[in-house]
Amino acid sequence: MKVLVAMSGGVDSSVAAALVKESGWEVIGVTMKMWKGPGGEAPTAGCCTVADAEDARRVAAHLDIPYYVWDYTDEFMSGVVDVFIGDYLSGRTPNPCVECNRTVKFSRLLAHADALDCDAVVTGHYARITAEDGRRRLWRGVDPGKDQSYVLSMLGQDQLARLRFPVGELVKEETRRIAAELGIRTASKPDSQDICFVGRGDYRDFLAEQGVDSAPGPVLDRDGTVLGFHSGVSSFTIGQRRGLGVAVGARRYVIGIDPDTAAVTVGSAEDLEIEEAAVGGMSWVSGPVTGFLSAQYRAHGRAVMSEVSEAKGGGVRVRFSEPQRALACGQTLALYRGNEVVGGGIIESAA
Repeated sequence: MKVLVAMSGGVDSSVAAALVKESGWEVIGVTMKMWKGPGGEAPTAGCCTVADAEDARRVAAHLDIPYYVWDYTDEFMSGVVDVFIGDYLSGRTPNPCVECNRTVKFSRLLAHADALDCDAVVTGHYARITAEDGRRRLWRGVDPGKDQSYVLSMLGQDQLARLRFPVGELVKEETRRIAAELGIRTASKPDSQDICFVGRGDYRDFLAEQGVDSAPGPVLDRDGTVLGFHSGVSSFTIGQRRGLGVAVGARRYVIGIDPDTAAVTVGSAEDLEIEEAAVGGMSWVSGPVTGFLSAQYRAHGRAVMSEVSEAKGGGVRVRFSEPQRALACGQTLALYRGNEVVGGGIIESAA
C-alpha cells in the first residue's frame, strides 16, 4: 500500500508513521499548516509552530520517508475558526477539534491522497477501525485515558474505508516505548492539551485578539431580576461559575445565554441539570441507530446510558438515564453501543 501519514510533530503520529513503514508500506509524511501569524509567518506557540514542523521533518528523515508541509490555513479559517467565533457570538459552545476533523483534516487530506494515488490516510488517533461484511466499524481506542473516538464520531463509511489508526491498538506507554526503541526524537514530547489555535491562553483572549466584539447586556437571575451587566455574551459558556461579574451570596452558574437580547441568565447548580437533548446534523457510521445507547458530550467525559429516538428533520432526541449538568448548544454528542461509535451530531437544544 501507498499511504499518506499526517504528522503533527507529536509522538503519536510519529509512531503511526513508523509502524506503517515497518509494515512495508510506501509512506509519505505531511504536516498540515492550519494557522499562521498576522504576517503569514508560522506561530511560535499553539498550533503549527516551527518547532512542531521541525520535529515532524526530523522524524520523517529518521524514517527515511518523503515529507511535505501543506498549507490549509484558508480552509481552516473558514471551516473551523470562523465557525468557532460565530458559535461564541451566538451563545453556543463549539468543539473545533470535531469540526476540524470533519471539514479540513479528513476531507482535504483524503482528497490530497487521491491526487497522489495513495490507498489510505494514516493518523495518530487513539481509535480503532474494523471491517465486517464490507462495512467499517469505529471503536474506542484500547487506552481509555487517551481514547479519541469522540472527536471522530462524524466519520462515515467512505472516510473510514480509507483511514488507518495504528496506535489505536496501543496504550500511551507502549507508544512512547516504541518511539524510544526506534530512536524517535518525539518519544518523550508532552501531549498538547489546548485548542490548537488558542494555545495556552484563554479562548476569550483569542476572541479579543481576533477583534471579536459581542454585544453587552444584562445578567439576570432565573426569575428575570437584573443582577448586573456584562460586556459581551462571547465571554460566557453554560456552566461557567467564575467571572460572572455579580455577587449574590450563593454560588451562581451560567444557565442560559440569549444572543438576541444579549442576556445571560444565572442560577443554581441544580438549574444546570438536563434530562434530554435534541441533536441535529447527525452523521452515522453505518446507518441510523435508535434505542438504548451511551451518549458522551465531552471529549473525555463519562458516557451515560440514554434512550435515543428519531426526531423531525433527521435529528435525534436523547433522553438521559440520569440528569446531566452543563450541556450546551453547539457541543458534539457522540453515541456508542458499548465501545463502538455509531454516530454523532450537534446539540441544538437541551431541557
